[in-house]
Amino acid sequence: MDFDVIIRNGWIIDGSGSKRYHGDIGIKKERILSIGDLSKYTSNNDINAEGLIISPGFINMLSWAVESLIEDGRALSDVKQGVTLEVFGEGWSMGPLNDEMKIEMVEQQGDIKYDIEWTSLNEYLEYLVKKGISPNIASFIGATTVRIHEIGYEDREPTSEELEKMKTLVEQAMKEGALGVGSSLIYAPAFYATTEELTELCKVVKKYGGMHISHIRSEGNQILEALDELFAIAKETDISSEIYHLKVAGKSNWEKLDTVIDKINKARDSGLKITTDMYCYIAGATGLNASMPPWVQEGGLKEWKKRLQDQEIRKQVRNEMLTSTQDWENLYFDIGPENILLVGFKSEKLKQYTGKTLAEVAKLRGKNPEETAMDLVIEDDSRVGTIYFIMNEENIKKKVKLPYMSFGSDAEAPAPEGVFLKSNTHPRAYGNFARLLGKYVRDEKIITLEEAIRKLTSLPASNLKIKDRGLLKEGNFADIVIFDFNQIKDRATYENPHQLASGVVHVFNNGKQVLKDGEHTGVMSGQIIRGPGWNKY
Repeated sequence: MDFDVIIRNGWIIDGSGSKRYHGDIGIKKERILSIGDLSKYTSNNDINAEGLIISPGFINMLSWAVESLIEDGRALSDVKQGVTLEVFGEGWSMGPLNDEMKIEMVEQQGDIKYDIEWTSLNEYLEYLVKKGISPNIASFIGATTVRIHEIGYEDREPTSEELEKMKTLVEQAMKEGALGVGSSLIYAPAFYATTEELTELCKVVKKYGGMHISHIRSEGNQILEALDELFAIAKETDISSEIYHLKVAGKSNWEKLDTVIDKINKARDSGLKITTDMYCYIAGATGLNASMPPWVQEGGLKEWKKRLQDQEIRKQVRNEMLTSTQDWENLYFDIGPENILLVGFKSEKLKQYTGKTLAEVAKLRGKNPEETAMDLVIEDDSRVGTIYFIMNEENIKKKVKLPYMSFGSDAEAPAPEGVFLKSNTHPRAYGNFARLLGKYVRDEKIITLEEAIRKLTSLPASNLKIKDRGLLKEGNFADIVIFDFNQIKDRATYENPHQLASGVVHVFNNGKQVLKDGEHTGVMSGQIIRGPGWNKY
């Protein structure tokens, strides 16, 4: 046998959940040619993996690397953790776009500037690969995106004609390889969508073998009702459904997690195909939009800003921010301004507040925190990137144990250099996967390493119906991570997030080495991974 690469003498964890074993892996072109004792054979590139773990490449089930990959195709923060596939599409996708959406996207760009050279989601993915990227990429089509495409930011149901156009957009994306439809129902304008609207989109996705993946309508006060909505759509359409970043937000809701898990388990036992993913931190990250009622955001950012300059509306918004409600997801009330960290500003003038809490900035500016939040949205001409400390550690550990749990960073894939240093980010952008393996597996022994690897590889690959990946198996694509289990560690913090993880030694993607001895090789071997509908049509 003729090999391009032989990885020798490592501990192979194949992704199935089976116990590790000692052996070699031979790579030819893009694929794994042989696994076993290859001591009699030679290759162009011998890798000594003695004492190291060899596993399939990790799948980032919720990636926001859609802009960072345009700026820097290396995806360094993720590749340094062993990620070989970035999955996009939490409600918003980078296509399909119309002319108005393109103009708006350019206007709302932050530190990263780029021309929009695509219209459809498929064209965007092809644009990235042509530009050159290290990880593979795949995407859901955003339910929010098709809604904006047809009816903008209005708080109303689509007409029957508009709904048909939305379904046609979904169908086209599925034919071009979208994984399914993604929704994010706490945010305007996604919040305005009815269960019936989502069900109609999911019926199209079901026809092409895809799945529904959702940031459900509530992760706090109304989480049980939000689960009912997801399950109702799944039952009506017989579609596989995943809950994005499963959590119970707000201290008053933390005790609900056991009930939530029980409800999911019962749904699964009844035959519904429900799975979940998560990130390994007690804080989430979004924007100040999650602190204000959806009605004030109707019409998009410009209308939102205009309303926030009306004194009567400001009073009403402030009152609602300070009131517990079942009507919308009020993260502000749940945790208070001292637990809201400001990390992403467009305005150079406001970047001085990066890394400060909303409470601290309010004090510096001599206003109450609610008024300050409104002022910052107006002045920054953005939702303002924000970290919310909404969870607790005990619940993180309970979620890690769930057999149907996979993992996503819910973040971009930056590097600790250049334009990325202009803003802070959530440490999950640099540490989510290393944190799972280092803190929760090695140090705290919450689950076994074999089980963790399964949840990072074959489980999400199976959920997404991706063939020939997610397992170390002869004939599969050579997406491979080699890491030191004793050394793997997340180093990023909330105070200093731009710190790369340690412990991953080598990474191969599609048979090409993108990380060697911990350093990026400059190789851009990323490909588009397409959903099940693409093979049929």
